[in-house]
Amino acid sequence: MTIDLKTLTISSAKEMFANGTLKSVDLVQAYLDQIKAKDGEINAFREVFADALDQAKKADELRAETDSKTLESMPLLGIPFGIKDNILIEGRHAGAASKILENYIGAYDSTVIKKLKDAGAIFIGRLNMDEFAMGGSTENSAYGVTKNPNDLTRVAGGSSGGSAASVAMDSVLVSLGSDTGGSIRQPASYCGVVGLKPTYGRVSRHGLMAMGSSLDIIGPIAKTVEEAEQIFKVISGQDRYDSTTLSGDEVSAHIANSSKINLDKLRVGIVPELMNMGGINPAVLANLNESIEKLKKAGVEIKEVSLPHIKYSLAVYYVLMPAEVSSNMARFDSIKYGGKVDGKDLLEDYLNTRGELLGKEVRRRIILGTYMLSSGYHDAYYNKANIVRDLISADFKKAFEEVDVILTPTAPSPAFKIGQNTSDPIQMYLEDIFTVTANLIGIPAISIPSGVVELNKADGVGEMGSDGKKISLPLGVQFMAPLCREDVLFAIGKKFESVIK
Repeated sequence: MTIDLKTLTISSAKEMFANGTLKSVDLVQAYLDQIKAKDGEINAFREVFADALDQAKKADELRAETDSKTLESMPLLGIPFGIKDNILIEGRHAGAASKILENYIGAYDSTVIKKLKDAGAIFIGRLNMDEFAMGGSTENSAYGVTKNPNDLTRVAGGSSGGSAASVAMDSVLVSLGSDTGGSIRQPASYCGVVGLKPTYGRVSRHGLMAMGSSLDIIGPIAKTVEEAEQIFKVISGQDRYDSTTLSGDEVSAHIANSSKINLDKLRVGIVPELMNMGGINPAVLANLNESIEKLKKAGVEIKEVSLPHIKYSLAVYYVLMPAEVSSNMARFDSIKYGGKVDGKDLLEDYLNTRGELLGKEVRRRIILGTYMLSSGYHDAYYNKANIVRDLISADFKKAFEEVDVILTPTAPSPAFKIGQNTSDPIQMYLEDIFTVTANLIGIPAISIPSGVVELNKADGVGEMGSDGKKISLPLGVQFMAPLCREDVLFAIGKKFESVIK
């Protein structure tokens, strides 16, 4: 049978499952065919699971044998997922796209995987990423860059580049990524899909390979806001294996602090300090202004708000994040985990293993972070960064007294060409300018497709792509909401999807 993978959603797939016009095994086969046809040039997958069809057959059998009431407890039965390579699945390889973990096999299910299994999800494969999630282009993967399905000369973004590209190329219905400074939202913007970064603590990090422990969060990448919401409802919740997850009472308290929000009449804030800082692609600014005008015509109130310390967000992030990276990566010492390159003594074992099996960007961040934490510099850098982090958080709390969500571009430019920024780490880091703040202060944020920009000869690539068609690159906007107000993001996101068409 022919399945329109481009328009298929979780809801439409479930409806077709229910009325008997679609089986999970047929859907998974269609995705496997798509992977075979496209992934050789895109490189979104690190591995396609050999038992994907067996999982689908079991889902079909379970659906046929189970009463409708019981099926309600499995809202994702038969829905195919791709999983980022840093999220553990018991008995399957998980390597964080690094040579040092090339043969590592997960000893247990991460909490999000357990929840997806309980909900009936199918796992098609694990997805490419920047090594240990350190990067914004997937060019730091030890197994090759993931290319953008919209233009194979450009990056898919990162670090969850494989997660975004796999959805954009219709090789999975939905995927999971992780976000430490924009690693779900930025690739979602580059690839033209939806990416959700939940509130820190609303989704368990148990079984996620840590990069920055106070910043990391797992979230969904999908085609629509509704799908992101459906997945969030399944994977969120307190977890006894992760002490940073929020209890129901804590979530309720945060919601109570912003209880004046009217979901039917949301107020959207824009930030002049960000828009006037320079370095933003003109097409991105034009697209944001068009998005604002469309929201206004739909009756949404737009208001300027001031975030005086937000200009320091990127600097703060690139102090705190490497410091946490330095601590978390210390476990890869050739003894406890992963691969080993022997030397003449223990010290040489360490040096050889970390020097040869960890990539350049990982080593760069470890060195930077160790410097930030070293005696004599801890107070000058790390402690000061935490002070400014609190100031940024206070700015947002004040702003959210005036507006319900804050709107920015997701990234300062469309997807850039492969290799364009590899020799300039600072330029690469600047791609995170709009996204890192949500991680620093823990608030939820979502990237939603907002249009496209057509390339021309001034962009240096000519008017036509390799297939003879005009190159159109997706753009995305980001909405940020108060702590635990994912419901606000879903409400404004659905509104935005309806007006942007």
